[in-house]
Order: sequence, then C-alpha cells, then structure tokens
Amino acid sequence: MKHKFLLIILLLFGYLSNSCNSEDLKDQNKFEASQKTWLTFKKSSNNSYRYTVTNKSWIGPSWETSITVENGIVVQRDFEFTSTEGLSTNIQQSDLQWTETGSEIGSHENGAEPITLDEIYSKAQNDWLIKRNNTTTYFETENNGMISTCGYVDKQCADDCFVGVKIKNIEAQ
Repeated sequence: MKHKFLLIILLLFGYLSNSCNSEDLKDQNKFEASQKTWLTFKKSSNNSYRYTVTNKSWIGPSWETSITVENGIVVQRDFEFTSTEGLSTNIQQSDLQWTETGSEIGSHENGAEPITLDEIYSKAQNDWLIKRNNTTTYFETENNGMISTCGYVDKQCADDCFVGVKIKNIEAQ
C-alpha cells in the first residue's frame, strides 16, 4: 500500500512538472525569436520607446492608444478614436481624444492598458499564446520582428472576441 501511494505521488509530480512546458505555447520558436529581437531593441533604445495599439469594434468605431515608455516606465498614454462610426452622438469631446501623464496614467477607462513591452511579452508567453481548445491563436511579428499581433479568439464567440494586443508600430524615443 505504501509503495502504491509513493508511485501515485511520483506520477502526479511528473505530470504536474510537465503540464506547463514550452510545448504548451503556440508558436514557441517564433515567439522566442521575437522576444530576442525585442531584448536587442530594448537595449539599443535604453528601454525608452513608444508603441501604438489599435483596436476596432464590429459595430464601427476604431481607436488607437500610444504608450510612451522612458527607462522602462510608462510616462504617457495617448488615446484617440480614429473612427466614431457607431458611437453615441452625445459622447463628450474629452472622451474622443485625451492624454494622460504622471499620476493620471490609467485614469481613463478607454484605451489600451498602460503597460511596457516587457509586460506584453510576459502576457503573450503566460496567457495569450497558451494552447487552448476551441480557440484560434494569432502571433505576428511585423514590427521589425517584434510583436504586432498576439492573442486568441474563442471559436464560440461572435463579436469583438479577440483577447490580446495589436501593435501598429514600435519606435525608439
């Protein structure tokens, strides 16, 4: 009985230690190459850069959020609707376009999350690119080898289902 118990514990330990390995990450090789490119860019730019996230709803409106990072810290977030089709006509002008700096960063509900590219690569590796059932995963590197699209869509979802990030551009500051 004691031996069976130990065998079960060993099997359970083996299963758990192998359940979250790199094979669970979709596009592992492409991700690692992109992350290496990112780390080279990060070093050459002194971890100071600006990137722009785009988003669009199926009902028409689209928007962009630019995040400025200096020495690894988000210092500014700019938001702008690039199309207001489908939005309420009584939306405030101050909600259509704004800039946050300092302690204001993150104070508006709209826009991309004010995070660094290090945090985006972490989310890509630990969430967005994890293999899942009933999803389609996307990973593109059209920003000179760095992430441009990373995320997934549940195949059961009909509208605005993308979970992840779409980065239009990344530039050194």
